[in-house]
Amino acid sequence: MTLFLSLAETSQRVAATAARLAKVRELAALLAQLSANEIGIAVQYLSGEMPQGRIGVGPAAVRRAAATAPAPEPTLSVTDVDERLTALAATRGAGSAAARADRLRDLFALATGAEQRFLLQLLVGELRQGALEGVMLEAIASAAQVPVAQVRRAAMYSRHLGAAADAAMLGGAAALSRFQLELFVPVAPMLAQTAADVGTALRELGGEAAFEWKMDGARIQVHRSAAEVRIYTRGLNDVSAALPEIVELVRTLPAQAVILDGEVIALDAAGRPHPFQITMRRVGRRLDVEAVRAGLPLKAFFFDCLRLEAQSIADRPAHERFAALATAVPPASQMPRLVTGAEAAAREYYEAALAAGHEGLVAKSLIAPYEAGNRGAGWLKIKRAHTLDLVVLAAEWGHGRRSGKLSNLHLGALDPATGRYVMLGKTFKGLTDAMLEWQTREFLQRETHRDEWTVYLRPELVVEIAFSDLQASSRYPGGLALRLARVKRYRDDKSAAGADTMETVRRIYAAQSGAVPG
Repeated sequence: MTLFLSLAETSQRVAATAARLAKVRELAALLAQLSANEIGIAVQYLSGEMPQGRIGVGPAAVRRAAATAPAPEPTLSVTDVDERLTALAATRGAGSAAARADRLRDLFALATGAEQRFLLQLLVGELRQGALEGVMLEAIASAAQVPVAQVRRAAMYSRHLGAAADAAMLGGAAALSRFQLELFVPVAPMLAQTAADVGTALRELGGEAAFEWKMDGARIQVHRSAAEVRIYTRGLNDVSAALPEIVELVRTLPAQAVILDGEVIALDAAGRPHPFQITMRRVGRRLDVEAVRAGLPLKAFFFDCLRLEAQSIADRPAHERFAALATAVPPASQMPRLVTGAEAAAREYYEAALAAGHEGLVAKSLIAPYEAGNRGAGWLKIKRAHTLDLVVLAAEWGHGRRSGKLSNLHLGALDPATGRYVMLGKTFKGLTDAMLEWQTREFLQRETHRDEWTVYLRPELVVEIAFSDLQASSRYPGGLALRLARVKRYRDDKSAAGADTMETVRRIYAAQSGAVPG
């Protein structure tokens, strides 16, 4: 039996160091002392995840419970806490809110001061000790004495990181190898890094690459087994009922078992894309889908094949997956693609994508595997205007006609090396009256604390920011600041985990200036 205090103290030590190797050592040492039934739970908690998902208690109620006097001595084990939170999350029916509050208060009364602080941060989503997935993967590999690449691969296909940790610690490499891409178990999509232009992309990808149109639609992952078809969003939500025309299309494909990655988009009569919000209006539709479908049909464009019939091919090189895609999907439903090593041809293709109303291109290595959930170096997005998907960290109250509205956004990106969000600047430009109303309401639901002018938020909302360039700045801890930033749109389809990180920000800065700030 491992005391819950061990998790809390490990979290404190990990938070106190900026050194990645030191974080890994602390976490690996803890994992090595856990019993079999504690490993998965501890990994999820230390990664800021809840095995129970939502427990039905808001931040304000959690903070009230956390004000309970702490226990003088540690008595809670890791499994004690998990069992109590599971019982709390299962509490339903009349009077359930009060019952959940009582259960939570009882849990905090049994926790020491250090345990209370850890629980509070975990339950309100503010655990920022740097035990991010990348660090935790390395810690699992170290504790289990298996290659980190094997742990990373298993994590792509496991339902949560705790399951991969269980396999590594209890069964080693053999157990990790059993994780496979399964039908109707969606995986997080592979994401792209940023390149300044097609020439840069060609050089970074080895002199030849596949260039695909970058459409401003909604990412979808399609799973089919015979007549059963399910469609998942970037956030792994099932939206099959909202996309009947895509379900019908997939049922006509020759492959009886297939998993496809692609984009769904609303096009006008001339074949040009509608604004992103129009596409998302259809994707998010729950009622009267057939009636809306007639006036706003959607079209799917698939660009990757992750499974074909009985074989998972996500680990295979991209050129093999492209070949599989060509056998599984007719040309009209494939994303337009050019494979070339000629910069002039790639540049012409880029201009053609823009002329068709799309954002630009995604350049892809021909030999890279599919890295589910990762922003892999094998995919590079190339867009005309600089944009970043950033997380809203706080907002300031407006003045004048914006009085009473939260307006000036504090924008940040996660630094994977530290596990902390780095502020890159502020902006109030590009906000419509409707956006101001919406964001004020949403921000206040995510408030963690405030001062006279500013409301600080849980880092959950992602906003797409257009900007002219990045400049070195001593004002912000990351050494970089956005110049002429404005809000383009909120990314309702993205969670904070899918936002751009400081690695992407530094990459853009290096491309524009030839130097990276110290």
